[in-house]
Amino acid sequence: MYFQYGEKEIEYLKGKDKKLAEVINAVGMIERETDDDLFSSVVHHIIGQQISTKAQATIWQRMQDALGVVNADTVFSCGRDELQSFGMTFRKVEYIEDFAKNVKNGSFDLEGIWEKPDDEVIRELSALNGIGVWTAEMIMLFCMQRPNVFSFQDLAIQRGLRMVYHHREISRELFEKYRRRFSPYCSVASLYLWAVSGGAIEGMKDYAPKKRQK
Repeated sequence: MYFQYGEKEIEYLKGKDKKLAEVINAVGMIERETDDDLFSSVVHHIIGQQISTKAQATIWQRMQDALGVVNADTVFSCGRDELQSFGMTFRKVEYIEDFAKNVKNGSFDLEGIWEKPDDEVIRELSALNGIGVWTAEMIMLFCMQRPNVFSFQDLAIQRGLRMVYHHREISRELFEKYRRRFSPYCSVASLYLWAVSGGAIEGMKDYAPKKRQK
């Protein structure tokens, strides 16, 4: 499954911003995979913290192979030692076990959170051990497919903004200006800024000041 968007979102953003329109025309439609299972998405993001994408994929595959379905019941039945044997740190195992406990005892409502507004979703997800605001925002976008996610903490989005708009730095005030411009389709704008940051358009450069060598 990919993040769902189409002509409505594209035409809105192109009408709001000429430079973003040029990026959208150059890049075309973007297919970014999503996972609509909230429990497995949270676990997947915890696993991926501070490690490479390749390492995350390896650990996640081991976990899926061993558990079949990654949910609160299978995590509990697995046990701490087996979870750690997949390649996770002890701290990440603790985070995942704690999340599973919160789901099983009802203190975290896996179903009810889907009905809540973005600010409440961020508050509830980031209250979990091992989940910060940035991770909560990524879960909102790549699991819940919320349409208006724009993360100030995401360095690649900041880089994309510098590249498209030739800024030397992105202040919070400047970032919020773009959030207002792209809203209510900030998630789609984020997809294109990530693409730019990753080198999707040849010749675009980062205008951040070069760091002086000591």
